[in-house]
Amino acid sequence: MTDRDGLVSAARALDAAGFMPQKSGNLSLRTPQGFVITPSGLPYAAMTEADLVACALDGTTLSGGRPSSEWRLHAAIYRARPEAMAVVHTHAPRATALACARRGIPPFHYMVTLAGAGGRLGIPCAAHATFGTEALAEAAVEALGDGLRACLLANHGVVALGATLGAAVALAREAENLAGQYLDLLAARLDPVLLTAPELEEAAAQLRAYGRPG
Repeated sequence: MTDRDGLVSAARALDAAGFMPQKSGNLSLRTPQGFVITPSGLPYAAMTEADLVACALDGTTLSGGRPSSEWRLHAAIYRARPEAMAVVHTHAPRATALACARRGIPPFHYMVTLAGAGGRLGIPCAAHATFGTEALAEAAVEALGDGLRACLLANHGVVALGATLGAAVALAREAENLAGQYLDLLAARLDPVLLTAPELEEAAAQLRAYGRPG
């Protein structure tokens, strides 16, 4: 499977999981020339590798049709974060619900460490800006400061980046899982007990070693 095939497969899988309602959300991969991104307005079930759009980091279309309306978001992240090789943006329902309250996910569960910064910042919510704008791209980059790999977008959704497409997809899925757990706690009128910095550091170390022989 080529990288482009993988991008199409990941988009279809997230769509089937309910993360991309009404053709929303978008995925991209960094390339030597910039990045390749899912197209605008095309149902993911009908999308093929040929529909992907190649762009330079300034947004210039290099090949393909019209890129996702959120190409500025992806381009800004790639410019700001050279280690990012893939970006996933979803409208997953639980994370989006939390984003509509302009509320981030606090470090109540050790899995927030997957988002970076040792988990101490949780998964924050970026300032609100209209979709598809440079202002939204700037707000996301600011929220992803301090080495974070995921944030919510106020009244919008969630964005995650990774060193691989698989890592970015897994983080986007985990953000939705954490958002659901946090919303369940709030619905039950329970106050989550936040993990301390030492507890998060220990959990992060355990996760780094998870699955490794010995």
